[in-house]
Amino acid sequence: MTTMARQRPAEPARATKLRIRRDDTVEVLRGKDRGKRGKVHKAMPREGKVLVSGVNIAKKHVRARPGLRQAGIIQQEMPLHASKVALVCPKCSQATRVGYRVVGEAAGRKKERYCKTCNEAV
Repeated sequence: MTTMARQRPAEPARATKLRIRRDDTVEVLRGKDRGKRGKVHKAMPREGKVLVSGVNIAKKHVRARPGLRQAGIIQQEMPLHASKVALVCPKCSQATRVGYRVVGEAAGRKKERYCKTCNEAV
C-alpha cells in the first residue's frame, strides 16, 4: 500500500522590482546575443523578464488557420530574464547599473533613476 505525498500549494507569483522599463535601451550581458543592444518592447515584472526588440529570436512552427495565417516557420522574439540585460545610459552610452534617489523639496519630492557610472538622471 502506497501513501500519497502531500503537495504544497503553489506560491503566488510575486512581482519583482524591475529597474528596466518599456522603451529603455538595454544591452544583453549573457547568452548567444551577448553585446547586442535593443529597445525594451515589454517589461514583465511578475515573471522578472523583458522583451527586447531584435534580440533572442526563436523559430516557431505554426499550423495553418484558414482565413488567418498560412502554415510555416516564423521568427519570434522571446523574453529574456531582467538580470541578463543592463540599461544603456543615454548620456554616457555605457551599459550601467541603475540607482534611485529622491529629489525635490518636501512638497514636490520625486523618485528618479540615475546612472551609477556618470551619476546623471536617466
